[in-house]
Order: sequence, then structure tokens, then C-alpha cells
Amino acid sequence: MSASQFAVYQLKKKPELRNLLFRTYEELAKDQIPVQMENYEQVYLGTMKLGETPEQIKKELEKKQPHNYKGHAVSTSDVLILNDEGVMTTYYVNKDTFIEISDFMKVISSESGGLTKDTVGYEIEGKDGTWEVIDYLLIEGKNYFLMEHEQYGKDVAYVVLDQNGNVLVDGTYNGFDDVVKQKILDSLHPPVQEQTEDYKPKLDNWQKYMENGEYLRSAEITEEANYNMIDGLKNNAAPKDKKNRQKESVLTKLNEKKEEVARRSGQKTMREVMGQDIEHSKK
Repeated sequence: MSASQFAVYQLKKKPELRNLLFRTYEELAKDQIPVQMENYEQVYLGTMKLGETPEQIKKELEKKQPHNYKGHAVSTSDVLILNDEGVMTTYYVNKDTFIEISDFMKVISSESGGLTKDTVGYEIEGKDGTWEVIDYLLIEGKNYFLMEHEQYGKDVAYVVLDQNGNVLVDGTYNGFDDVVKQKILDSLHPPVQEQTEDYKPKLDNWQKYMENGEYLRSAEITEEANYNMIDGLKNNAAPKDKKNRQKESVLTKLNEKKEEVARRSGQKTMREVMGQDIEHSKK
């Protein structure tokens, strides 16, 4: 679940679970029946206000049941899971109250850290002695463990480890208080570094389309010899093998073309006519 949401869980509609329906927490405890998530299914997921209590949520659902609510009215044997800005708390709906339960969502043991809610004799890197788990917390689907020194107990500050056994909070005397919870949330959502006003990321040609408004113009920037050639026609520069050639006379080209046309039509070329005129003048 994301921050500030709650979920309603109810027993699955299976014959073997009928004897658990509408039973109080005390009755289950007397018969040593654990409240296990595998016996439940989610019937509703909704948003909640900051700091809203399970009592308030139950009253809101009784006033108006959402159209996508798939179960019966919230009653004894149901489970409410509140995720208040990433801090998850699980409640068993009892007859007249709500009982906080910690074993509903099983803690997954980390392969690298090897931590569970029952871990004892754990060695923390860089610290003397051994430690044991005395409390744990589920935040945004991840496990966090409060470690107490086995030899010195409360005379030494607690240490908070993540599910991989890494030290997240090195030294706290108040358990999972608001300060520790905030540090956990900060580790999950580190602040984004602000960019300066002059900073511009390097853009590819296809991204420059959004910057300049026309893809061809963006492509020209990488192809043209000068910025004054950016005119919507890609690559105005002359080919490299022609850049150093001497320019040909337009008049010469025109005369060559006329002579070619005259030869094809059987007429005398300009040179032949001029040659005959020279011969006549000599005579």
C-alpha cells in the first residue's frame, strides 16, 4: 500500500474457516489459534486522513459503504491495516475495540542479513557484543528491526537495522519514535537535488524537437556548417570534394550547351561560323 491508505481484510469464504468467523480475539487466544494473513482476503482498499484511527475509519464505512467494497460490514474477526504515511499498523477488530497485532503480516527473513523478529545473538559490523531483535516495523513493505545489546541491555542505545542488516539509525533510546520513523522514510525517499536555473541537460536530436519545435531544425544543428544555414533544408554546405574547386564560368557553360544542341540538330556551331567568317575576311 502507498502512504495514507488503509485496507480491510476478512476471512476467506472457506468451510474450514467458518468456525473463526465473528470470534473475539480472546476466544482465539484461548484456543491458541493465530490470526494469519493466509486465511484472509482483501475486500477494500481506500485512502485515509493523516492520523486517522481505526475507530474513525470503521464509523466512516458504516455511514457510507463504498461501491467497490466487496465484503460485509466491518465486524469482529476482521483485520484493518493502516498505512499512515508509510508506517503500517495492523488491528484485529474485536467486539468493542481494536487490538494491535504484529504477526499478521509475516516478517520475511533477509538472505544477507538473516534477520527475523526472533533473531538473537546477532553481530553488527563495527560494534562489540551481540544483539537481539526486540521490536520490528513494516514501512512500505520493508522490514526494520530494533536491536538491543544482549550484554548491556538498555544501558546502551538501540540500533535500527533494515531488512538487509544495514545500520539505518545508529543510536536511539526511544525505540521507533517519530524521529526514527522519519529517518526511515527519508531513506526510502531521499530528497531530490535542485538544479540551478542555468542547468540544461544534454539533449538528443529527437529531444531537441520539443526544444525547438521542429525535428528538421534540430537535425540541421548537427549537420550544417554554420547556424545561418539553418533554413529547413538539411545540409546546405557543399560536399567536401567540391569545396576547394575553382568556380566555373556560367557563360562558358552556356556556350558549351549551345554547341552541344547545334551538333545534335545538324546546325553549325558558333565556332564553325566564326571560323568561316575569318576565312572570308582573309580572302
